[in-house]
Amino acid sequence: MKTHALAPLCTAIMLALAGCATSQNPAQTAPPASSDASQASPAHDKAEKEPVVEESRAVYTPPPPPPSQPVSRGESLAAIDVMAKRAPASMSLPAPAPSAQGYVIMQMPMAGDIDRENYTHFKDNGLQQVAEQPVSTFGLDVDTGAYTNVRRMLASGNLPPADAVRAEEFINYFDYGYAPPSTRDDPFSVTTELAPEPWNTKRELLMVGIQGYRVPGAEVPPANLVFLVDTSGSMDEPDKLPLLKASLKQLVPRLRPQDHVSLVTYAGEAGVALESTPGNQHAKILAAIDALGAGGSTNGGAGIDMAYAQAKQGFIKGGVNRIILATDGDFNVGTTGIEALKTRITEERKGGVALSTLGFGQGNYNDAMAVQLADTGNGNHHYIDSLAEARKVLVDEMSSTMMTIAKDVKIQVEFNPAVVKEYRLIGYEKRALAREDFNNDAVDAGEIGAGANVTALYEVTLANAGGARVDPLRYGPTRPEANDKTGHGELAFLRIRYKAPDGNTSKLIERPLPASVAAAPSERLRFAASVAAFADALRGGKYIDGWDYAKIAALANGARGSDDMGYRAGFVQMVRSAGGLSATAQGGGTDGNEATVSR
Repeated sequence: MKTHALAPLCTAIMLALAGCATSQNPAQTAPPASSDASQASPAHDKAEKEPVVEESRAVYTPPPPPPSQPVSRGESLAAIDVMAKRAPASMSLPAPAPSAQGYVIMQMPMAGDIDRENYTHFKDNGLQQVAEQPVSTFGLDVDTGAYTNVRRMLASGNLPPADAVRAEEFINYFDYGYAPPSTRDDPFSVTTELAPEPWNTKRELLMVGIQGYRVPGAEVPPANLVFLVDTSGSMDEPDKLPLLKASLKQLVPRLRPQDHVSLVTYAGEAGVALESTPGNQHAKILAAIDALGAGGSTNGGAGIDMAYAQAKQGFIKGGVNRIILATDGDFNVGTTGIEALKTRITEERKGGVALSTLGFGQGNYNDAMAVQLADTGNGNHHYIDSLAEARKVLVDEMSSTMMTIAKDVKIQVEFNPAVVKEYRLIGYEKRALAREDFNNDAVDAGEIGAGANVTALYEVTLANAGGARVDPLRYGPTRPEANDKTGHGELAFLRIRYKAPDGNTSKLIERPLPASVAAAPSERLRFAASVAAFADALRGGKYIDGWDYAKIAALANGARGSDDMGYRAGFVQMVRSAGGLSATAQGGGTDGNEATVSR
């Protein structure tokens, strides 16, 4: 046998071995491939976990023509067998290395790798010159899924792919203690702060914090909740359906007689596991949760149709009507096109039914789809990596997770060119809006839940400072008239638009932001800065002027405050873990995990 014929043979054998190793249910038959290949996950179900090389960022590359020395088939198979036996379950995917025989042996992804997970690609917000672009406009976002998903990766010994890191979701995971509004007439309060940037004191950080009204328990309206549960074969792993069931059980004791709950499942087909049931029938609800089992393919489109049917059947006028989609990955049977799903969700949203998403598991997790569906459905996206996180989302923060107090919330900041030279918004890339969209009530934006707080950070370089990253224009306009009559300039002018949960016309809040700079950042700004710096470091560290993980951890540790629930202490440990993994990667190669990116 000629040597060059061995490479494709060995690759095929390794694909088969990897498929056998990752399949936990060999008797199950794989369903037919979806017609929408661009949206279907190639390895979503247990019977479909064989790696699909063409959709992985780590792709087999044919080697140059090998030498003429013959290699026996038995020797090649023996080498493959040894590699398969020695490969640990959590093995990452290094670059191919040429063997002594002149061809490449590829270490295929194993169960638990993140190389087949799907994240939307984005670029960081760039620096803006105020003389050229004085206005920043974006929609608010209270998702937190990126933070807990990255926490899962770090806990398993993997640095995350850059596109899994969204700075605003890291920052908004934490409560910064903003004062809430005293009445529901004002759905949220606004808190701002301007202080020196920790990693470069020639620049400032501007914090804009929004705190939602905390609705007293007695005033929380009745809820009509439809849990749309993925019960496909791939969910039969400890961190997926079992964790999901345990998570739902924590919510049940909080349900009231006026609430209603239904369970819709989807695998090869969709079905109703629990018809709309009063919330005080705890035993019936718990029994339905216990009966959930995994198996089959993933007909998510049919599941969404059935979930909306249940939501309409139990619709509560003036109440909370929401579908909570809990899944680990793609929809690979039926209506799988993301645009078709978004169109359906948009139409149902207009009728008063919102949709949120809960992510579970690893290996084939489709973050890109989960985030888009939640954004379209006027909902939030959270990733559940532990029972403690499930309690945080579904019990401790149930009001903010389920109940919207303001929708289509948009922020616009106009910087004063007489005072500010440059600015950069940290995060919110996927929420960016055109300037004219701010006054257009037909443009969708983010939502704020009851009691939720949302934070935006800007890096700001003042006109008289020396920390500018870009040289000024020789012929740039100056507008000293922007100063007020007393001669004290305003830093910026803040505008916020929002709609009532059942309204179609927005309301406007306006206020000037003073240019006075605090001598030092407050505890909450220091901690928020450390979180922003950590997100930037995980994405390559472009904007933090050489700060490393040790400095970020020290900054966070000094700003932990009371931290009753230990969330900030856990963050410090995350930063230290990332520092250790980064040092290991730099000393002995990278972690090798590449994620599938949705363009």
